[in-house]
Amino acid sequence: QLQLVESGGGLVQPGESLRLSCAASGFTLDSYTIGWFRQAPGKEREGVSYISPSGRTTRYTDSVKGRFAISRDNAKNTVYLQLNSLKPEDTAVYYCAAARNVFTIRLGDYTIWGQGTQVTVSL
Repeated sequence: QLQLVESGGGLVQPGESLRLSCAASGFTLDSYTIGWFRQAPGKEREGVSYISPSGRTTRYTDSVKGRFAISRDNAKNTVYLQLNSLKPEDTAVYYCAAARNVFTIRLGDYTIWGQGTQVTVSL
């Protein structure tokens, strides 16, 4: 069974940091583009960042540029999202997902999804 499992979410104060992890089981990540998405209550799921299979190319949505960093360790079959300088508007459930043979942030291109991890930024 192909699975992605996110971890690392939590409750933090504005300005603090978290590191999210996305671990794969049942398949190897090294041939997949991995994306991080988030969904806040009452809002649509949006793409946050994605990384090429080799890890050499990354992209970010404008609202997180300079604050978030995506990386991957294919030897550990894991992708990470470092969240720095967190803001209340970053509060959401964060999902990782895998897409094969494309480099895109389009939700429909991602075929394997995790269950999500909650990130809450509040005083």
